[in-house]
Amino acid sequence: MAVGHKHANAFGDFHGTSREGVALTDRRGMIKAGMAGMAGLSLPGLLQAREVARKTGRPMGGHKSVILLWMCGGPSHIDTLDPKPHLPENRRGPFATIPTTLPGVHVCEHLPKYAKLTDKLTLIRSVDARGSNHQPNQVMQTGNRAAAPRANREGKLYPAISSVVGQRYGANQPGLPPSVHLNLRDRTHFAWGGWLGKQHDPFVGDNPSKLFELPGDITVDRLNNRRALSNSLERLRRGLDQRGDLEAMDTFGQQAYDLVTGPRAREAFDITREPQKIRDAYGKHEWAQKALLARRLVEAGVAFVTIDLSNHRASGTWDTHGDKFPPYGGIVSGLKPLLPVFDHLYSTLIHDLDERGLLDEVLVIAMGEFGRAPLMGTQGSPDGRNHWPSVMSLTLAGGGFNHGQVIGASDKDGGQPAERPVTPGDLAATIYHHFGIPLDATYKDHRSRPRYIVEEGKPLAELL
Repeated sequence: MAVGHKHANAFGDFHGTSREGVALTDRRGMIKAGMAGMAGLSLPGLLQAREVARKTGRPMGGHKSVILLWMCGGPSHIDTLDPKPHLPENRRGPFATIPTTLPGVHVCEHLPKYAKLTDKLTLIRSVDARGSNHQPNQVMQTGNRAAAPRANREGKLYPAISSVVGQRYGANQPGLPPSVHLNLRDRTHFAWGGWLGKQHDPFVGDNPSKLFELPGDITVDRLNNRRALSNSLERLRRGLDQRGDLEAMDTFGQQAYDLVTGPRAREAFDITREPQKIRDAYGKHEWAQKALLARRLVEAGVAFVTIDLSNHRASGTWDTHGDKFPPYGGIVSGLKPLLPVFDHLYSTLIHDLDERGLLDEVLVIAMGEFGRAPLMGTQGSPDGRNHWPSVMSLTLAGGGFNHGQVIGASDKDGGQPAERPVTPGDLAATIYHHFGIPLDATYKDHRSRPRYIVEEGKPLAELL
């Protein structure tokens, strides 16, 4: 069942080093996004889609959002959330276990803060991630097993769940992008807009201190002048428009313009506005700072934020094949240093959302693309674990769901789901249910054929 790969491979056929879509990694990227209405890009259309979704979809009450903590590379479920202490050491791994707040449930000794939070969490130990791989990491982020570019030439075209949310639900507040990717180490770590079009690629917001600076030769006055010129050109076309489309686009174009000139997005991306006490609570680690930024973004009105919890390009930091594979390392040298960082940022984020009254609105998901092999030793390195898509664990918190439970179980070796298998489609359906997006909604592929946003799955009944 193990799936190998070459770590040096950045999956060049997918242009992993190229910026595509709307990237907000610098001020010019922000200008491109904000001036979408006059530059032929997509933000006004996206805002318009939000309005259409409100009018034609199910009611979308509240301020729903998702924060996805993407543990890129595939964390070992056996060495974290689904320990097997009864097994021999080469299977159970080197870590001891500790009890959680749920009777009889234990996790890895290096997750003490997580263990104290389990009454607020749902731990799923039976996720069937078959078909999932990385570089690109798309099956779990799309909810579709066919989204596997290494096995399916159309795999890269399945839209990310975050992109569907952006199209069908949009941002919770005008003047903000509906979905944002943070800590982009490699484009292959994320799923994108696919068949929905690049206009539904999540924004990449990795340089918040510079996002809203205008280039030195561009001022708000100049933007206003350019907008006036654009409006003059639109008036010339308006006489030819018989459906009112241009009048409608004025509204959405104004919202796009406000993304640059308005204060809402500036403030959301500026973590220096946070009280020092809160910044200190999250700590200085880059992942923790991104978690704080994610909280600010969803609080301001972004609907979906994905953070790449990775320090590396290529396959990702959690790809712990062993000491012979630097910089990833094995279970002790590679995984062990990551766990306290995750434990702190995760618990801090959950407590912060809870104290702000946001936890019922924000669904927090922590997962990678697959689990890791029951038997230690891979590719000549005795202290790591290979890929294992057959079963993995993930954690859900918040979103107004029923928590304080474990869903499913793996078998005695941690190699297969033993009960209640959960599919990628089940996760996608649960997220769409959270947003009130109809599960029978469709989009069109490149041949204009309708495809369902959920093809294999339904919301997790245990949460409802």
